[in-house]
Amino acid sequence: KALRQERKQTQKAMGELLGCTASNYQKIEYGEVNLPISSLMTLADYFGVTTDYLLGRSDRREG
Repeated sequence: KALRQERKQTQKAMGELLGCTASNYQKIEYGEVNLPISSLMTLADYFGVTTDYLLGRSDRREG
């Protein structure tokens, strides 16, 4: 969520990036649904961070 807000993007815009609805994207942000690996990689590329950072496995944004 913080990365999305840093870029001033809406949940609707992020849903469009991933091919889902804003409602589904919100569920992803809140951890209510599992994110497909392809979507995880898309988000990492978009935000310029590692997948480990997105998963909370690392504090380092860049690999």
